[in-house]
Amino acid sequence: MIPVLAGLDIGGTKCAVVLGLEVDSGIELIAKKSFPTPDTPEKALELMMDELEKLIFDQEELKLIAIGISCGGPLDSKRGLILSPPNLPHWDSIDCLTPLKHRFRVPVAVQNDANACALAEWKWGAGKGTNNMIFLTFGTGMGAGFILDGRLYSGTNDMAGEVGHVRLESDGPTGYGKSGSFEGFCSGGGIARLSQTMVKEWFAEGKLTSICSSSEDIEAITAKTVGEAAQAGDELAREIYKVVGQKLGRGLALLVDILNPEKIVIGSIYLRQEELLKPFVIEELQKEALPYSLEVCTVVPSGLKENVGDLASLSVARYSLDIKSK
Repeated sequence: MIPVLAGLDIGGTKCAVVLGLEVDSGIELIAKKSFPTPDTPEKALELMMDELEKLIFDQEELKLIAIGISCGGPLDSKRGLILSPPNLPHWDSIDCLTPLKHRFRVPVAVQNDANACALAEWKWGAGKGTNNMIFLTFGTGMGAGFILDGRLYSGTNDMAGEVGHVRLESDGPTGYGKSGSFEGFCSGGGIARLSQTMVKEWFAEGKLTSICSSSEDIEAITAKTVGEAAQAGDELAREIYKVVGQKLGRGLALLVDILNPEKIVIGSIYLRQEELLKPFVIEELQKEALPYSLEVCTVVPSGLKENVGDLASLSVARYSLDIKSK
């Protein structure tokens, strides 16, 4: 029998069930099934369990050894409770571990999505071999997962890593309910809001930009359209990414000074726009971070690239076995 890990990814619009096989080079995704998130947690958990059972039974030589769950927070990982995430209405103190333990009789664990991605990058990606690593999501929002002294650090009640809530400026685009926050400047929604403000100012000066053709189109601006315009050489789009890069560097400097990591791994937007962002990130880090801490830290894009989300829940399963064996 071949031992495999299973992962459940619970999202606001879709859920996924995956199977992974550990190999010498890391982890190999061997099966995946995704579907729209059902309208109640009970239906969602039942459907995920049914789909997992099908994936395992489709390949009789497989032996399930652990299940990991990745889900947006807040949650209580020790008790296995999902505690009303903003993108999951009706998931109020939902026990996501007990049904899976009863049905599959293997260890089951849950972590928020940033922690799960951090574990995946640490086990199999850009953070492999490090003892102190930070992962930043930099996608729809800005969250972090911390690996400190060779262990996941999730805080007293699973709220460690909420770096998006940190205020970088007294004013600026709003993110995580706070203007001028790390998430306000460094997230998909934040970049869109920053761009809308800067485009309005640009148009008021009588200038043109390929980001959008007129003031009537401003509300349709997204981080993706700005990134594409910047890569094509648009002056304003590049100026926007300069601001984003500077704020990202400032946020990283805080993390470098406080946590003294070996590596900071950044996903999503940084992965796609590293060429635009990196010069400003490094410049800001050199101005703001302690030199002794900065010289031992490297900043890199996700090593698992666009697959980190699929592998995140599998890393929670792997980590649950590692902790159990210690």
